[in-house]
Amino acid sequence: MSRSGPSGLRIKSPDLLIAESGADLEGNGLRRSMGLFQLVCFGIGAIVGTGIFVGLSDTVAQAGPAVIVSFVLAAITCVFTAFSFAELGGAIPVSGSSYSYAYATLGERTAFLVGWCLLLEYGISISAVAVGWGQYLNELLGSLTGWQLPAALSSPPGAGGIVNVPAVVVMLLAALLLVRGVRESARATAAMAVLKLAVLALFCVIGFSAFRSGNLAPFAPQGIAGITSGASVAFFSYIGFDAVTTAGEEVRNPRRNIPVAIMICIGVVTVLYCLVALGAIGALSSGKVAGQPAALSLIVNHVTHSTLGGGVIAFGAVVAIASVVLAVMYGQTRILMSMSRDGLIPRIFERISPRTSTPVANTWIVAAVFAVPAAVVPLDVVMNLTTIGTLAIMAVVNVSVLVLRRTRPDLPRRFRVPLFPVSPVLGIAFCGYLIYGTGPATWLQFAGFLAVGALVYALYGRRHSRLGSGTREPGGDTVGGADGEPGAGGTEGRIRDRVGAVQE
Repeated sequence: MSRSGPSGLRIKSPDLLIAESGADLEGNGLRRSMGLFQLVCFGIGAIVGTGIFVGLSDTVAQAGPAVIVSFVLAAITCVFTAFSFAELGGAIPVSGSSYSYAYATLGERTAFLVGWCLLLEYGISISAVAVGWGQYLNELLGSLTGWQLPAALSSPPGAGGIVNVPAVVVMLLAALLLVRGVRESARATAAMAVLKLAVLALFCVIGFSAFRSGNLAPFAPQGIAGITSGASVAFFSYIGFDAVTTAGEEVRNPRRNIPVAIMICIGVVTVLYCLVALGAIGALSSGKVAGQPAALSLIVNHVTHSTLGGGVIAFGAVVAIASVVLAVMYGQTRILMSMSRDGLIPRIFERISPRTSTPVANTWIVAAVFAVPAAVVPLDVVMNLTTIGTLAIMAVVNVSVLVLRRTRPDLPRRFRVPLFPVSPVLGIAFCGYLIYGTGPATWLQFAGFLAVGALVYALYGRRHSRLGSGTREPGGDTVGGADGEPGAGGTEGRIRDRVGAVQE
């Protein structure tokens, strides 16, 4: 079921991952309560938020009117990787997402580092999203009441504030909803996803009503370098589509619904983003949009000559960004739950409440830990580090597809990457290209982050790995022997029964 080698070269087979998680059955206390529509809304809820409502102005600052090309370039990168996520999500439908895919193909050490990087994609991005929430909350309050929170309490240090209180509040509210149950969270996410799509559609109508072709010239004031840098910034707007794969144990018919949901999400979001970007620049010149907080509200106010329209957009942004916090926090808790099952992080993260069928302690820990950077770290610093970490994960996922096709050609796949192996190779190339666009300072920060992760694995993960150390479960069953094989006793028989059920 698994292959073993020195330390981090331990590889956990897809069959074992599926069997231990009960991904094709009801297992580990999680309930299958999400259908395809809810899963698509969950994916859109995880994607559409700060990146387009707040980050658009930063992308414009880099690329100018060519921001549209930057969004397309970022989308192409996501499409190739989305193919890989769709294939792996259907073949290995577990909560671990890219962490589990790396464990099944590239070994334990690489899987741990992927999980470590997922703290950037999910955990730190929650912080970035929450920072943007405060900006639009102030815009909404100003539109409705004429009063706003003081900058000291609504912005982080370096951006005119002391502590970002709204960012902390939205994270705690998301955690409160998540611990109540997946069904309640999925319903709330679906409602918020529909609302924010309607608000962005309204923005497009308003923006195109004031479209001026002259605003598109000069189209690329900083040339290819500006477009590349803009694409690296725009990529943040697409982060979250892979969160669909973290619902592998709580969605009905995961082998079919996960691939379908991923492709629908990417298609809808790409079209929407390109229309929003074009409408924004067409209505107001790039020089006036660049670097502006709450840029979409600013544009609507300019076009309508009233704060009412901007208030509607601000309300949509407040809802949209809150839904991203909710969906991405969900994904982070499920990644940590999978890592905890494998013994690579403390066991508290895998505990499921029998009353709500949710990882309650896990959720509150995530909310408490990542509320700190949300409160005190400027948005641009968080966005750059999150982007490079996500791109690195996506490159690994594309590699995982190539490896798994060679090592497990017999594995059932409801969706297959088109134009294999060209698509995953192009996915790797585009990820590398956008990583280059993040700049040397971000490269050094990321290298330091990986070095810390490798140290944590050496000091804790490698020593506590259930696959490698033969750690026993509470009931006394051995999860793994020293050679990386499933241990004796009840667990081995239980896993064999599950593997048989999965293969049938």
